[in-house]
Amino acid sequence: MAHNESTQPNEQYFAASPSSKDVRHEMHVTLRGHEADVETSNGVFSAHRVDLGTAVLLRHAPMPPARGDFLDIGCGWGALSLALAFESPDADVYAIDVNERAIELTEHNAERNGCANIHVGTADDVPEGLEFELIWSNPPIRIGKQELHTLLMTWLPRLAHDGYAYLVVQRNLGSDSLIRWLDEALGDTYDVSKYASSKGYRVIEVHHAR
Repeated sequence: MAHNESTQPNEQYFAASPSSKDVRHEMHVTLRGHEADVETSNGVFSAHRVDLGTAVLLRHAPMPPARGDFLDIGCGWGALSLALAFESPDADVYAIDVNERAIELTEHNAERNGCANIHVGTADDVPEGLEFELIWSNPPIRIGKQELHTLLMTWLPRLAHDGYAYLVVQRNLGSDSLIRWLDEALGDTYDVSKYASSKGYRVIEVHHAR
């Protein structure tokens, strides 16, 4: 599960079991100033680089809290989860995806980079009732509007009081209309706004304010 960028037509990265051959690739990446060696594969979103939307989110999102429970919705091979774990080693980072290959890769990359505070799995593996101080996501826009809305309304209401979410969405894939929809759907206890714009992307901030 992830994200805004187009992939090869046969690469269903938001499917539970990718149809493509599992061919692993090694990458060295820099995530908010932290160096990491990672493994990626076909059938996982942005297998050959840190995609532009994720890079925009990493560049513009504010410093995470020092501790708390964090969530990465649609973790892919783990770029956002690793960044959160590097920035806040005392936090617990829950990385979720539907793609079993993505889950395996994020687990491997967390272990490889010494991030024992990353907990990887499907949505069903997240403890029931757990609330999050922070959510980061490059959400899977291409799963369709209804499915996207359902996904976001599953997790954003689990922001703790005074918790924040940062979502990166391409402007030409409906970021501004999504801001308006989230503002209405989440109601008066949440503030939804454009936090930053860069390279055709919007970073959307959701604050559980009241």
